[in-house]
Amino acid sequence: MPAMMFAAIRHASRSGTSALRAAPRVAPVARGFRPTPFNRTLITKKYTEDHEAVIYDDQTKIGTVTITDYAQSSLGDVVYVELPQTGTEIEKGDQIGAVESVKAASDIFAPVSGTVEQINETLNDQPGLLNKSPEEKGWLCKIKVSNPSELDELMTEEEYKKHCESDH
Repeated sequence: MPAMMFAAIRHASRSGTSALRAAPRVAPVARGFRPTPFNRTLITKKYTEDHEAVIYDDQTKIGTVTITDYAQSSLGDVVYVELPQTGTEIEKGDQIGAVESVKAASDIFAPVSGTVEQINETLNDQPGLLNKSPEEKGWLCKIKVSNPSELDELMTEEEYKKHCESDH
């Protein structure tokens, strides 16, 4: 077997090509793909004093409104969620819904101004998602933000943590 390999190498070197030198591999480019080097999305998460959070995507201008994990643990088992109507124009600070639990009821306030684009219909049948996954599967609504500068008035995660510690 090694004799055959050496014969192939000798033959390749005599013919001026090298069997050992492989052609450089180039990754295939997806059809229709055009790289856009400056196409960047910034996702920002901000918090309110009332324990709502908004996860804002600067490319789509959509803010996903949630209650915080701190809020859901304070409420206890959530049994009912009231959400705003799709298409509703809201102002920052407006009441946009309510959460009822075995312990208490709490209003939900808009962290930003805009138009309600979508609501989490799953919460109608599964309000407990607010306890299991308040900031992911238990999101409340998505708002097309009309004034992104309002986000600057909300708390960062570090500021929110300090706020929660002072609540105790």
